Amino acid sequence: MVNMPRVAVLLPCYNEEAAIGQTVAAFRAALPGAAIYVYDNNSRDRTIEVAREAGAVVRSERMQGKGNVVRRMFADVDADIYVMADGDATYDASVVPAMVERLVGEGLDMIVGTRVHEAAEAYRRGHVLGNRAMTGFLAGLFGRSFTDIFSGYRVFSRRFVKSFPVLSSGFEIETEISVHALELKMPVGEMETRYFARVEGSASKLSTYRDGARILRTIVTLYRYERPMFFFGWIASLFALLAVLLAVPLAVTYVQTGLVPRFPTAILATGLMILAFLNLFSGLILDTVVRGRREMRRLAYLAQPGPFLPL
Repeated sequence: MVNMPRVAVLLPCYNEEAAIGQTVAAFRAALPGAAIYVYDNNSRDRTIEVAREAGAVVRSERMQGKGNVVRRMFADVDADIYVMADGDATYDASVVPAMVERLVGEGLDMIVGTRVHEAAEAYRRGHVLGNRAMTGFLAGLFGRSFTDIFSGYRVFSRRFVKSFPVLSSGFEIETEISVHALELKMPVGEMETRYFARVEGSASKLSTYRDGARILRTIVTLYRYERPMFFFGWIASLFALLAVLLAVPLAVTYVQTGLVPRFPTAILATGLMILAFLNLFSGLILDTVVRGRREMRRLAYLAQPGPFLPL
C-alpha cells in the first residue's frame, strides 16, 4: 500500500476580510483532504474571524512582511506537499489538483503557477512590464529563469520547504525562492493558471516602485552571494581598465623622455590596479566559501524525503 501524501495549503494574509472566505472555500473544494492554514500578518479587519468561519486553521505572525510569514509557515507546518497562494482570491484553485499531480508524477520539487489574465484590472500594465524586465534580468544573471518569477501560486515538495533558508522579509520572497531552486538545480516546472481581478473590498498591498526597487536590490544581492567570482570580477575588470587607461599615456611619455610628469596620475593608476587585485582575490576567496555553503545546502536538501512518487 502506498500512503497518500499529506497536502497543506498555506495562505498568507493581510487585511483580506473580503476575499479570504472565498479563497479557503475554493481550495477546500479543489483539495478536500488538504489541511488549509491561514497565517494572518497583523490584519486590522476581520480576516481572522472570516478565515476561522470558513474552516481554516488560523495562526498569526507579528513580524510584518510576506517573507516573514513564509518563513513562519515553512517552519511550522509539517506535510509532504505544500501549496502556497495568496488569500485574495486572485488565483484559480481549480488547477491545483493538476499541479499536485504533476509534482508527484514527475518527481518535481516546485511547480510555479504562471499567471494568465484576461481582465485588464487583474494585472496592472506596470506590473506586467516590471515582471518581464525582472524575469529577463534574472535570466541574464543566473543563466535561466521562470516565466513568472513573481507568482505567489506555487506547489512545493517537502524537501524544498524544509531545506529553504528564508532570508527575505517582504515581497521579494518569490525572487529568493526562484533563485534557490535555480542555484540548487532542482527539478521544477511551470503551469499556466488564470489570474482573476480582486474581489470588491480587497486592495493590493504591493507598491510598484518601492517593492520593485526592493526586488531589484534582492536580485543583485543574491547574485553577489551566489556568484561572487563574477560579481567582484566585473568590479575588478572596471578598476583594471581605468588603471590601464590612465597608465598608458604615462608609459608612452616615460619611454619617450624617461620622465613621469604626472606623478599623481601614476599614484591613482597604481591605486586602481591594487583595488582591482583586491576585488579579484576577494571574489576567489568568497567563491570557495559559497561552494562549501552550496554543498551544505545540497546536503540539507538531500536529507529530506523526495516528492511522493507512486510505485
